[in-house]
Amino acid sequence: MVHPTSTCCKTNPSGGCVCAAQARCSCGKESALHCTCNKASSENTIQGARCSCRARPAGQCTCERAASENNPVDGQTCPCGKRPEASCTCEKAEAVESALETDFTTAKA
Repeated sequence: MVHPTSTCCKTNPSGGCVCAAQARCSCGKESALHCTCNKASSENTIQGARCSCRARPAGQCTCERAASENNPVDGQTCPCGKRPEASCTCEKAEAVESALETDFTTAKA
């Protein structure tokens, strides 16, 4: 499987999303979207554009791509203005039925 350079999966030859496994909630204690601290109500729900791994809001990335993900976008942007045009996630966040998604980040090897 070939992954575009705009996704976090580009760095993992097996195809799993390395960044999604690395993403943490803002307190740093738990995996993204599984926060148990006093920010859990806002940390475990994402609306709008997301970072490449889709586990954090755009601009609030906590994985190894944070240095590039959290910078202002240069050039053409997607409609929300938070992501590059070629890697837009603003429409996908609402359009994806979460019951149909498979979370590979918590699977045990």
